[in-house]
Amino acid sequence: METILNIYLIIDNNIVTAFKAKSYQMEGNDEEKIKFLKERAKEDLSTSFHFSAPQNKNGEFMSYKKFSKIESQGLQYKLFEEIFEKFRVPEKPLICVTPIVNGEIWAK
Repeated sequence: METILNIYLIIDNNIVTAFKAKSYQMEGNDEEKIKFLKERAKEDLSTSFHFSAPQNKNGEFMSYKKFSKIESQGLQYKLFEEIFEKFRVPEKPLICVTPIVNGEIWAK
């Protein structure tokens, strides 16, 4: 049994203003787990926990462009530490990240 997470990036006007997350306990292979999380993404948004997005020393949120750069380097996990602590997940858990752009689910 593994804890897996649906994580949402709340993006308003190209700025990441919050994170949301919902966890599940699930068995199966990674493909099955990712498929499950993607299928639940729309429904889970309304029942997920809210988390503050990171801010710089001036209290400004990061741009989605900056988040994308961090993600391309594989370092986005560092931004989700509060989420991982809340759900008590191990390092590098299986997650599905879904951007919510100006209130709409944005599927890649």
